[in-house]
Amino acid sequence: MPLQILVTDDDPVIRRLIRDCLELHDYSVILARDGDEALHLAQQYHPHLLISDIKMPHKDGYHLVKELRQNPHFRLLPVVFLTNKYSTEDKISGYQAGCDAYLPKPFEPNELTAIVRHLLERSQIIQAELLYTEIDNHYPLEEVNYNDNSPEILNNKNLNFTDRENEVLKLLTKGLSNVKIAEKLYLSPKTIEKYVGNLLRKTNSNNRTELVSFAFKNKIV
Repeated sequence: MPLQILVTDDDPVIRRLIRDCLELHDYSVILARDGDEALHLAQQYHPHLLISDIKMPHKDGYHLVKELRQNPHFRLLPVVFLTNKYSTEDKISGYQAGCDAYLPKPFEPNELTAIVRHLLERSQIIQAELLYTEIDNHYPLEEVNYNDNSPEILNNKNLNFTDRENEVLKLLTKGLSNVKIAEKLYLSPKTIEKYVGNLLRKTNSNNRTELVSFAFKNKIV
């Protein structure tokens, strides 16, 4: 599933330019005309990244980001300010509001997509690390014996596979490398390695071949 990016700007031409630029790189784009609409759409769709102008009617970019940051769901949301306001004072205000990157208009499409790619990858890594920490804290490692092939334990639910682990496993069974899986899921290869390691541990497999064989044998994918 493509990563979703929320773009808010009161200039329809700029909105379309950003959308076209991002969709060329297979991102899903949601458009908002001002800060109020952006806040509503963010709460509805929970985008993976926000690109916002600063000077907008009803609610400017500073207040939009500050309100989003008050919601625990958006504290780690990557934010790019794309704006005509690019003095040193403006940039300081932007970073104080909670933005991660500051890009002046007119923008270079390649620079924008590079910033977006970097912030999304960093965000995915951080969230994956938090997930692993939470799992380690709540579910200590237990040795499980699958040799009895009991049908009641050989399924995704009882193996405690997460949705992301299921996605990784399905791509593994198609013969994709970690790098290719990372590209398809918009994650870093290092993060994919961790998911593969989790799958190996949960299935008591020694390598990818055994893992794929286990998945097919038990009709997990």
